[in-house]
Amino acid sequence: MKLLFEESVRGHHCDVLPVCDVPLYALPEKRALPLRLPELSENEISRHYTALAQQTHGVNDGFYPLGSCTMKYNPKINEEAAAQRGFTALHPLQPEASLQGALQVLHLAGRYLCEITGMAAMTFQPAAGAHGEFTGLLLIKAYHRARQDGKRTKIIVPDAAHGTNPASAAMAGFTVVNIPSGADGCVDIAALQAVVGEDTAGLMLTNPNTVGLFDKNILTITRIVHEAGGLCYYDGANLNAVMGIVRPGDMGFDVVHLNLHKSFSTPHGGGGPGSGPVGCKAALTPFLPGRQVVETDGRYAWKGSAQSLGRVKMFYGNFLVVVKALAYLLTLGREGIPEAAANAVLNANYMKQQLADVYPMAFSATCMHEFVMSLAPLKKDTGVTALDIAKAMLDYGMHPPTMYFPLIVHEALMVEPTETESKAELDRAIAVYREIYAKALADPAALRAMPLHTPVRRPDEVGAARQPVLRYAGGRL
Repeated sequence: MKLLFEESVRGHHCDVLPVCDVPLYALPEKRALPLRLPELSENEISRHYTALAQQTHGVNDGFYPLGSCTMKYNPKINEEAAAQRGFTALHPLQPEASLQGALQVLHLAGRYLCEITGMAAMTFQPAAGAHGEFTGLLLIKAYHRARQDGKRTKIIVPDAAHGTNPASAAMAGFTVVNIPSGADGCVDIAALQAVVGEDTAGLMLTNPNTVGLFDKNILTITRIVHEAGGLCYYDGANLNAVMGIVRPGDMGFDVVHLNLHKSFSTPHGGGGPGSGPVGCKAALTPFLPGRQVVETDGRYAWKGSAQSLGRVKMFYGNFLVVVKALAYLLTLGREGIPEAAANAVLNANYMKQQLADVYPMAFSATCMHEFVMSLAPLKKDTGVTALDIAKAMLDYGMHPPTMYFPLIVHEALMVEPTETESKAELDRAIAVYREIYAKALADPAALRAMPLHTPVRRPDEVGAARQPVLRYAGGRL
């Protein structure tokens, strides 16, 4: 498919901007940069982006079981709520008196999310999950610093953690200490006990964990860290399996970040905008970034703290994403949130059991929202890899599951069907997975050549990673 620059025809144009309603200002010539923009008619632009959309795959297109990403369907009512003129026309510097509805949205969403997570307060400033991790770690740092406990410099991270966990800890200035998982896929208690001490600032963990298992020793884990003087950080990536059923705060966690695009049905942004709110227990609330919304006699206002770690994003976060999440929370309510979690777990276990006689499962225990298969035996017998299986799925109009993660499982495929898939769709997916496995056994060479019917077949991924083309050669950044 050609780039817009390649489709450009001199003299083609379209008028999409309204007539300017303010005085024009011309930049000094020495500061003006020449722009070489593609010249296209509205028809040509429309066709280009329509063709581009037809080459992508989203939740609206078909099955999308990307493990640990919770690619659930996003109800359109969420979009309608966020599109209201009263929300979209706001300016962040308006007086509080003219922002009462927006402040109520933030206050109410914070209340609901605190109830779901067992936290005392919530900030919506972080713009994404990893940004939330970084913010939560800054809260932990601020807490220890306020207590003049400067020796706490280490964050403990299990080997099955999301890759952003150690990266966020390092960015926050901590030393990362990795601990292994046990044979059951959960935290090795002895390994944890061996590394905690006076230099422990905290532990980063998600529960259910990355292999889709709820760690039965979670209260022991958080107690060990607390007894050493550290804090416990909850990565909310997998909250969809337990929301409304069990709360991170009750598990012993002090800080939590949430992925609104996962558990609370705001779209995965394809680069943005996102929202990764952070909640914390009362002891950490003075350090929250920026200002918090407070309510007095039905009126809402901003309130800051002298101990705040400062803003982590301009103004108040990606507000319209919070509107979408609140619409979802209000639609499902107290009964619907745990029902969604229960159905996510039911769907994952149904699919796992229907495939267990064909695909080797990394762990036999009942899973939560996702399960991990190992293609290592198939690779050994036929040469067919997890990547080959994933590529074959593209020819069936399905998005592949997560590949080669977590790293503790060789040739891993991690499947998360989510609660918004029907049994009929799960049965169709199961049939496809079984058919692909049978093809791998019968004709490995043919399977390794798939996909055969996609716009792009098998690109040179190593070359793309090592020698990326980041701009059009004939254009200008």
